[in-house]
Amino acid sequence: MTGRFAPSPTGALHVGNLRTALIAWLAARSAGERFVLRMEDLDRVTSSAAHERSQERDLAAVGIDWDGAVWRQSERFGVYDAAILRLTELGMTYDCFCSRREIREAVAAPHGPDTLVYPGTCRDLTREERIRRGRSRRPAVRFRAGPDFIAIDDAVAGRYERPAHDVVLRRNDGAPAYNVAVVIDDHAQGIDQVVRGDDLLSATPSQVAIAAALDIASPGYVHVPLVVGESGERLAKRDGAITLDQLASAGWDVDRVRAALAVSIGVAESGEAVTAAQLVGRFDLDRFASRAATPVALENVL
Repeated sequence: MTGRFAPSPTGALHVGNLRTALIAWLAARSAGERFVLRMEDLDRVTSSAAHERSQERDLAAVGIDWDGAVWRQSERFGVYDAAILRLTELGMTYDCFCSRREIREAVAAPHGPDTLVYPGTCRDLTREERIRRGRSRRPAVRFRAGPDFIAIDDAVAGRYERPAHDVVLRRNDGAPAYNVAVVIDDHAQGIDQVVRGDDLLSATPSQVAIAAALDIASPGYVHVPLVVGESGERLAKRDGAITLDQLASAGWDVDRVRAALAVSIGVAESGEAVTAAQLVGRFDLDRFASRAATPVALENVL
């Protein structure tokens, strides 16, 4: 029985990330479960050891601990490659030669934040067409999803039914992609409960479909609404002091940040000084889920 937090080490964690991490940690610890930390550092250009260290430092400062060594996806490419090969042997992959620009031009609108639904341009290319296109561009590998809707019972979002999509399994630079890596790692680490931002809810049916194709059981899901800035969009640098270092410069010590996060989650009263350990006994996932249906404005977190 294990929960997890799995950030990408591409920059400092902001208060929205820390809030989601704290919810995931409380959900696991309040149930007496293990909690693990995994660095989703598939992109070796944007990921760095320095960002990883700063994220670990900030999590620890808030009071979040984890069991065992930190996992790094960059160390597990061979495992993901084996899973992609298995899907290929099952006839559930195909080569895709489309650029992101071409996909964007081919669809009417994105499917969720920053996510484009692939229109299937390369799904049924002939062998000759694949050879011709491969002369000028290295292909990505996509999952060949079925037509059926996949139902997910999410603790916050409720019943969510959508079709899986032909998501990328291996990028055209040869690196495994998130949607296969997360399935393999959640299974390998024994994750039974995934608490993460609701910007990833739309990707979940595809991950469930990949898991089913590999005969892997899917975990339960708790998709937490994001903390948003004044524009109503997810937090970004333009929203000002949103990392622990920035908040410290503005006069917020980490105890005050932790207390503010606890108030936003509903496990502390305004102005109350609390430790992370004190919050464990106060957290109830069902009660939290019943009131966590909408995005949280930054002004209601800090």
